[in-house]
Amino acid sequence: MKGALILAVLFAAPVFAQNNTTQVGLQGPCGHDQARFDVEKVSGPPITQAVSGKAMVFVSEVFKKATGEMGDPTLRIGVDGEWVGTVKGNSYFSFNVEPCEYHLCLKWQSHFKRLSREAAFTVFAAGAGKQHYFRARVTYELGPDNGHGNNVTGMSITLDPISSDEGQYLVASNPMSVPHIKR
Repeated sequence: MKGALILAVLFAAPVFAQNNTTQVGLQGPCGHDQARFDVEKVSGPPITQAVSGKAMVFVSEVFKKATGEMGDPTLRIGVDGEWVGTVKGNSYFSFNVEPCEYHLCLKWQSHFKRLSREAAFTVFAAGAGKQHYFRARVTYELGPDNGHGNNVTGMSITLDPISSDEGQYLVASNPMSVPHIKR
């Protein structure tokens, strides 16, 4: 009897493992690195009401350019292994999700390898009819002055949940990002 129980557990283990796998693949909660986006910024009143029975998620990018900085960082937003959108240079992106726990990823889209490795992560439980706000912050890492007025040694990103007050302020004060897949 004891031997039959051990065999049953051994044969059932792969079935349990298959049923308990998450949607997150090898890339974690991010999407595939090969996916690239162009971003258009659109002004207008934000859509702040979630689809019935779903939660609405807002990600707002906060980026203060250093003197002489060219361009704005494009940050891809991934949920459970799939890209859902992007933000670029003080803009926001919003999307609806079913009530559930989600793994959220923010990853820099760049041709520079050191920047394209930058990523930030969080986990949140989406509630039906709720609004969830996150701040994607791009920051400079500073070192000693190099004598040319530039002491930037690197850049990094963070992804933090924020209060609805701060989230509503960021959404109302910035344009919406509309991502388009690069072909």
